[in-house]
Amino acid sequence: MSEENKQDLKEKKENEVNSAESSNIQISDDVVAVIAGMAASEVPGVSDMAGGFAGGISEVLSGKKNLSKGIKVDITDKSTKIDVNIIVEYGARIPDVAFEIQKRVKKSVESMTGLSVEEVNVHVQGVSTSREDKKATKKEEDKKAQEKSTDKKDETKKNDTKKKEASKVAGKKPATKKTTNKK
Repeated sequence: MSEENKQDLKEKKENEVNSAESSNIQISDDVVAVIAGMAASEVPGVSDMAGGFAGGISEVLSGKKNLSKGIKVDITDKSTKIDVNIIVEYGARIPDVAFEIQKRVKKSVESMTGLSVEEVNVHVQGVSTSREDKKATKKEEDKKAQEKSTDKKDETKKNDTKKKEASKVAGKKPATKKTTNKK
C-alpha cells in the first residue's frame, strides 16, 4: 500500500471512532432489569424473585414470566445501580447467596451493556420453606396416582366388556367362575 492509502485508511478509522464516541446509545431500564433478573434467578439458593402485587397480576394475566420481577434499575450516563428483591430457599446461607447474586448480576450487566455497575443491593424479602414445596409435590403425586388408578380400572372394564362381546359373537356364554361344594 502506498503512504497516501495508509494515511486515508488511518483517517477513516479515526473518524469512525470519533463518530462512535459522539453517538448516543440508550439502553432501557427494562433491558438491564431483565438481564439482572435472569442472572439473579439462576443463583443457587434463590427460590423466587420478590415482586410487587402488579408484577404478579401481570404474570397471571399474560401467562408469561416477568423476567424483570423484583428488579429496580437506576441508569445514569455510563453507570447503573441495581436493587434485587429475592426470596431465598430455606437452609441457604443468605450472605453467600447475596454475594453470588451481586457478582453474577454485575458481570452480566457489564458484559452485555457496557455500563459500569456501581451498586447491586440485594433485599431478602422472604424464605421459601421446604414444607410448602413438599406439600405441593405430595398433592401432585397423589393426583397422578389417582389418575393412574382410574385409568387401570377403566382399562379393566373395557377388557371385560370386549371378552363378553367376543364370547357372544362366538356363541358362547361368558366364562364365569364355578365353585363346587365338596362334602
